[in-house]
Amino acid sequence: MTEPRLITIDAEYLKPDLAACYLRVQKDEAAFIETNTTRTLPRLLQALQQEGLAPEQVRWIIVTHAHLDHAGGASALMEACPAATLVAHPRAARHLIDPTRLVASAEKVYGAEEFARLYGTMAPIPAERVRVMEDGDSLPLGDAVLHFLHTPGHAKHHMVVHDPARETVFTGDTFGLAYPRLQRAGRFVIASTSPTDFNGPDAKASVDRVMSLGTRTACLTHFGEIDELETAAAQLRRWLDLSEELEARAVELPADEAEPMIRAALEEEMERAAQRRGLVLDASDRDLLELDLGLNAQGLAFIAGRKRDASS
Repeated sequence: MTEPRLITIDAEYLKPDLAACYLRVQKDEAAFIETNTTRTLPRLLQALQQEGLAPEQVRWIIVTHAHLDHAGGASALMEACPAATLVAHPRAARHLIDPTRLVASAEKVYGAEEFARLYGTMAPIPAERVRVMEDGDSLPLGDAVLHFLHTPGHAKHHMVVHDPARETVFTGDTFGLAYPRLQRAGRFVIASTSPTDFNGPDAKASVDRVMSLGTRTACLTHFGEIDELETAAAQLRRWLDLSEELEARAVELPADEAEPMIRAALEEEMERAAQRRGLVLDASDRDLLELDLGLNAQGLAFIAGRKRDASS
């Protein structure tokens, strides 16, 4: 087997070191894993050129799920790579073939002008250029093979990509967030429970499934290739246990009190987790974590609200 090549590309989404895309090269074939947004396209094509490859050599464009910081640029990258096939979870594929609902939902949150600034445009991808990956499916890349595993929890339509030739797994958001800035005292990973389909038991089972692969590293979309996976998994399980506890508590609260309670508890745990790691959080760290703390609280409050409504 030829030597596997892997290039980590900083999408520079909102700020540096926040979201990564990956270029995986085997022999004379290439695959992109994650596309970020339309704004990222020049960076992806530049990485391809620096590896001495043409867009026609891109065989697969893979997204772990349909959230826009992972798949928002899929249509633009597909247009730039004429021989490529988009690879997605069955639940994600339909939203990329027809992104109408995806775009409408995002525009409702951000407004049309802000959506266009952040994400650019999302065009439909022809169905004949999309390949759905069922749990356990595989695809060739050069003389290597990529394996696809469904990993619900962060989202129902999430999958990871196991790459035995590189001894790694591309985890999207299943294996949490490990921002480079926060690794200065050792491995520091937090979970992502952002809206709208977080499921605690599924998320923990998916962490276990990633660990069962026995890979040397994991390639996180947020951000980069990490080792020390046992340490990371233990941290993730702690965050996920707390998330389930907060969700259960929030079900018993009035709707307007749930999210503030969760947000305060997550902030307190972030400080404790940093102290356990020997990490002293500064103002820049807290600024970096602001978005995720907010999204995580929103996600847990949303699920709690759905359960509260169902029981009333």
